[in-house]
Amino acid sequence: MPKKLLLLPPLNPHSAFRAPRAHPAAPPAMNAARTGYRVFSANSTAACTELAKRITERLGAELGKSVVYQETNGETRVEIKESVRGQDIFIIQTIPRDVNTAVMELLIMAYALKTSCARNIIGVIPYFPYSKQSKMRKRGSIVCKLLASMLAKAGLTHIITMDLHQKEIQGFFSFPVDNLRASPFLLQYIQEEIPNYRNAVIVAKSPDAAKRAQSYAERLRLGLAVIHGEAQCTELDMDDGRHSPPMVKNATVHPGLELPLMMAKEKPPITVVGDVGGRIAIIVDDIIDDVESFVAAAEILKERGAYKIYVMATHGILSAEAPRLIEESSIDEVVVTNTVPHEIQKLQCPKIKTVDISLILSEAIRRIHNGESMAYLFRNITVDD
Repeated sequence: MPKKLLLLPPLNPHSAFRAPRAHPAAPPAMNAARTGYRVFSANSTAACTELAKRITERLGAELGKSVVYQETNGETRVEIKESVRGQDIFIIQTIPRDVNTAVMELLIMAYALKTSCARNIIGVIPYFPYSKQSKMRKRGSIVCKLLASMLAKAGLTHIITMDLHQKEIQGFFSFPVDNLRASPFLLQYIQEEIPNYRNAVIVAKSPDAAKRAQSYAERLRLGLAVIHGEAQCTELDMDDGRHSPPMVKNATVHPGLELPLMMAKEKPPITVVGDVGGRIAIIVDDIIDDVESFVAAAEILKERGAYKIYVMATHGILSAEAPRLIEESSIDEVVVTNTVPHEIQKLQCPKIKTVDISLILSEAIRRIHNGESMAYLFRNITVDD
């Protein structure tokens, strides 16, 4: 029996064969680097570019090509010498003694990068200037808030800083702020460089610094001492806007309005709460600028029996006659980080020692560029650190 042939219907010329639809490519991983990045220094002086060079060496990158200089009339000029289009740009700005010039350099460079179509502009400002002017003083202004607004207007999209004087300053910004901590590096210095540190006591030179000192003492399993008395003058004692305007004699008072009289403050005689006799005293703070209060604290601790005195702080501004006063004082050693250039002060006073914090700054840059979490840099860090 002959086989029947299976006849297929003729192809419709209007219904062409269609290949399977290709699925869109999977999006790149979250941690993949989307663009390139460059690191610039907003100051061209050797002392200020030292930290930037240390950071780029750890990153295995080259410092971006730019020129920052002052015109003969005092104006700041910034020239970017390479393309930054579509890249993540990190501006490292250390704050020398001329604070206002450093601020203008940072603002002008950020704006130059913004107009050059940089993708993101991240400011690496280890010591944030004007951080002490974060509260209202009579008819003054909160300058730190003003600076935050200026940086945002100039084009910054992120800031990396270290040990803000007041942690609430982060709320002044309209973009993310990573407030890193230098305490792990200073704690490591105590353990490795101070002989017999187990016989030490952590000292707060005023009640305001007690929380920071307590954090150090708990991590090192050491005792705590606090200096309190009339020799201390803290920011909390300064008048703020609520005391303005000042009292005027024969001022007219609304009939029937009698407010309770606020008693004036009177500090007790200076005392040291805690035992420092026969111990190593380690005074900790966030900023050491005018050193008179540290020198006075060292004298008191010597009188109470401390046989060696260290001062440790994150930011060593050391302005005015600080090196001479330290050299002539009872302080044995001042340990600060390199968030602020202080090479000249070290030449004037061999008691000043430096701890390098470029490692944590370079790691922060790498993680931000790659979109990685910053949690690792804040492990075991508390609010008081």
